[in-house]
Amino acid sequence: MPNEVIPRIRMLWNNIPNQLNKENKKFIYGLIKEGARAKEYELAMLWLIDCGLIYKVQRVTAPNLPLKAYEDLKAFKLFMLDVGLLSCMVRLNQSVLLNENELFKEFKGTLTEQYVLQQLKTSNQLETYYWTNNRGSAEIDFLVDTGEIIVPVEVKAETNLKAKSLKSYFEKFDPSISIRTAMTDYKRESWLINIPLWAIKVLENEVKK
Repeated sequence: MPNEVIPRIRMLWNNIPNQLNKENKKFIYGLIKEGARAKEYELAMLWLIDCGLIYKVQRVTAPNLPLKAYEDLKAFKLFMLDVGLLSCMVRLNQSVLLNENELFKEFKGTLTEQYVLQQLKTSNQLETYYWTNNRGSAEIDFLVDTGEIIVPVEVKAETNLKAKSLKSYFEKFDPSISIRTAMTDYKRESWLINIPLWAIKVLENEVKK
């Protein structure tokens, strides 16, 4: 490995939690340092991916099969290996996790999305992407390609079940199944299935049904 890549690996790695906590989680090289460009950090990113330390989730331009054929190669999110690693990187005290802390609400959504992604990644049968419309006014946290259908997945950290982007996506693309996962009980509605966060792995079974 070239010597100049090593500090770039460290800089990219340390920047991931900050970028995950943005409202728009699309990874931007220019936020690593002023003037940073993709070609300077691509090798560093590939090294972290190949070592199994981070996940790269690509945006797709259209929810069509196969999703890989619709990848937007310039837009992606980077996630850590798991929530424990992410929590350690930001020095998140366990008492903050266990207690209802008002200052923790914003980052709670980041941890929840990280958790759901790592659960989806445990299945070899599912390919995971995300989708935004061209204006960036609607986003689906994850699109899951089963090889036969595409499943939109909306992630909620609390019990607030408002899912405007998911509803908009459903009305536009009419998916055969839509998933919302949150801190609530399992529930089937007319157009979606609500799965508790702790049970997100049952998504595979819901798809098979």
